[in-house]
Amino acid sequence: MLYQFLLNFVDTFSFLNVFKYLTFRTGLSFFTSLVIVLFIGGPFIQFFSKQKILNPIRDDGPEDHIVKKIGTPTMGGLIILIGLLVSVIFWADLSNINILFCIYISITFGALGAYDDFKKIKFSNSSGISSKFKIISQIILAIIGVSFFVYLNDYQDLNNLYFPFFKNLIINLGWFFIPFAIFVIIGSSNAVNLTDGLDGLATVPVILVAACFAFISYVTGNIVFSNYLQIPYIEGTGEVSIFCGAIIGSCLGFLWFNAPPAKIFMGDTGSLSLGGSLGAVGIITKHEIVLAITGGLSVMVQVISFKLTGKRIFRMAPIHHHFEKKGWPESTVVIRFWIISIILAMIGLATLKLR
Repeated sequence: MLYQFLLNFVDTFSFLNVFKYLTFRTGLSFFTSLVIVLFIGGPFIQFFSKQKILNPIRDDGPEDHIVKKIGTPTMGGLIILIGLLVSVIFWADLSNINILFCIYISITFGALGAYDDFKKIKFSNSSGISSKFKIISQIILAIIGVSFFVYLNDYQDLNNLYFPFFKNLIINLGWFFIPFAIFVIIGSSNAVNLTDGLDGLATVPVILVAACFAFISYVTGNIVFSNYLQIPYIEGTGEVSIFCGAIIGSCLGFLWFNAPPAKIFMGDTGSLSLGGSLGAVGIITKHEIVLAITGGLSVMVQVISFKLTGKRIFRMAPIHHHFEKKGWPESTVVIRFWIISIILAMIGLATLKLR
């Protein structure tokens, strides 16, 4: 909005040409979202505390969580979303279908997460909405978003699935691309949702993934860099780097309050929204497989093992609670998961050149 307004004065004030550069607007997006979250974070925490918008603690979780985390406000994802959306509206091209797709996913999945958090707070338990209702709602929201994205997108090879590390390994999914894209968005959304659970645990991996895809979206939307790296060139995709910059700034600002000991939790409002948004970015940039390097495997292994054998491989899912059950301090679990996230992010970036 502000970006498009400033473009009207480029001919009069030549220095405004700087706003045409994606890197400059990505930097502005980052700093705008960061400042907004830092500015509103404190008042929001005070308001949530007074209104008893508190995080219900799982009864089956690590015992010390009941003591340490009880009384901590939740729904901090609202702070992230405000910083993210205001920044994107300011600095992104709102006529770009990719930006509109990302905004739609972040708002709708955030609203679903907010409803889940509301149910938890209202009934003072950690169950919230049923898993069946949640997954059905995610499917419906994703179908609407993906359908409009496909209909309004003019990229001819949108249905292609590109494999990292291979130059010519490409599969045309045809109409199967729509259910595949829906699966990516829902999978990514739930992956972040499952990762969230310890102070700062989900925030840093989201920042790292968003940083990777800020770079990926920029080079994908640049014909020179995309040809050099032998990745598909997709016109207009570079604009998504501004959205990723806003995610990084918002999450970094939120981490100021979420760092151990956390003053507020993002809740499903933040985790479902951020995860779904990253899924949308992966689809837009045609790097879905790179995005698939996530940590949600432990939950599937846990469920399959218990159904088949009646035994649990991990003491508790998500896997970070398993390590807490083994006696790891929370800070140790968080930092080691951060290290793993950094390694996976480096592998993801390496796929751009190793083809």
